[in-house]
Amino acid sequence: MTQEAGGADVTGEDPVVQPDALPEPMARVLGAYERHLAAERDLSPHSVRAYVTDVAGLLEHAARLGCTDAAELDLRTLRSWLAKQQTLGRSRTTLARRATAARVFTAWLARTGRAPADPGTSLGSPKAHRTLPAVLRVDEAEELIRTAAERADDGSPVGLRDVAMLELLYATGIRVGELVGLDVDDVDRDRFVVRVLGKGRKERSVPFGRPAARALDFWLRHGRPHLLVDGSGPALFLGARGRRIDPRAVRTLVHRRIADVPGAPDIGPHGLRHSAATHLLEGGADLRSVQELLGHASLATTQLYTHVTTDRLRRAYQQAHPRA
Repeated sequence: MTQEAGGADVTGEDPVVQPDALPEPMARVLGAYERHLAAERDLSPHSVRAYVTDVAGLLEHAARLGCTDAAELDLRTLRSWLAKQQTLGRSRTTLARRATAARVFTAWLARTGRAPADPGTSLGSPKAHRTLPAVLRVDEAEELIRTAAERADDGSPVGLRDVAMLELLYATGIRVGELVGLDVDDVDRDRFVVRVLGKGRKERSVPFGRPAARALDFWLRHGRPHLLVDGSGPALFLGARGRRIDPRAVRTLVHRRIADVPGAPDIGPHGLRHSAATHLLEGGADLRSVQELLGHASLATTQLYTHVTTDRLRRAYQQAHPRA
């Protein structure tokens, strides 16, 4: 799934199951399910791929047990699939994710008349561990952007772009996929607001401050025009060849610039998102406002950051209080 929903399985993932390796009825249903996720639920390509990969693994397991059609899935088969994942050493996060994928799939089968019942309603799953995210201190975040700005003193288009991206990532806490999807018209430079298309195609407006506004202005006036090509389109941030910048290039940039900050944890763009949320809460922002800014569907996801701030408070107390 997404990075927010669960971390990568440190023990490695299963090989991707090809549809032609499944019995024909299963392959046909899997194709219909993939189209449903993309067209009817309007999920991102990444989310569609994650769901389909997990369901393909489930169907392969069922086929090995003698099933030839998805309608034959039962609770025993679902449980044995998860048990096999556990014996392979899959993390609790991965097991929870795959149980969710199975439940969503069996619910769709029953709802569309492709199965007589929904066995997924009785399927439990281990609770995923919620690990505290690595975040920057405020001074480390400032140092990150300061060193990037120093490197951009030569006025190079790429340098101006990099500063603008770092400023915007930290100022808004938007996801890297949301950043690279921005168009020029999504930035309201008068109101200091950026329009973001988040998960599930949900649109939200996120404010940013004057430092980010200045960096964006420099990029748009002195950087972007030098990288424009015929195929650039309306993309706000462009790569060296003038096309919409790739998320991998943004991740590489953040890791490279973080290395310039002594003692800072090695984080990527999502770490900047964690840092922005943590600093907002530490600065007095209420949880509901931070939830809306980050585009979290559930307040429980945003509450993760309260654990980060509480953990910092506890460390400060233990270091400073004479009776700690």
